[in-house]
Amino acid sequence: MVTLDKPESITYEWPAQGDWTYEAYARLPESEWRYEVIRGELHKRPAPNVKHQQLSIGLAVAVYIFVHKNQLGRILEAPIDVILPDLASPVQPDIVYIHADNSEIIKSANIEGVPDLMVEISSPGTAPYDRHTKYRLYAEAGVKEYWIVDPDACAVDVYALRGNAYVLFGHYVGDGIIQSELLPELRIPLNDICGR
Repeated sequence: MVTLDKPESITYEWPAQGDWTYEAYARLPESEWRYEVIRGELHKRPAPNVKHQQLSIGLAVAVYIFVHKNQLGRILEAPIDVILPDLASPVQPDIVYIHADNSEIIKSANIEGVPDLMVEISSPGTAPYDRHTKYRLYAEAGVKEYWIVDPDACAVDVYALRGNAYVLFGHYVGDGIIQSELLPELRIPLNDICGR
């Protein structure tokens, strides 16, 4: 809802929880917070710390090199708005993979549709959100593979979609090597991305 204070200025009344849209989200001021809208509800979380950023870059680069070398599609990193039709407008996963056959969902300002792979790097404050809210949301949307990364333990859980639910494809920790059902030839040594 828009209200006019004076003829020359416009003030916005923010929507109630449950009524948020992408248009309202796009009006949010720049902030140190990261915002997402899931089923009309606004969620916020703090900007990632240094460990999170280093792990995100290492993982994104490893996946990017593999995907680019094999001409499989595109890799994008946060912040990028992903609009999941009828479910979220938007979410901001840390890393997104979109297969070449699905590239029409990549728009100039955002991604409008369901990516093939989404990666979330958790913090103590976001772990329940990543493991429950986003886990269910991404499965319902039809995201084929979902990775949840724990930076403190340097562990990665890879989930593969079966019907409308995820099953654990692999749990990788320590000296493990991350593997993917979606990208079967991909191998990422955890030591390479955790800086151990």
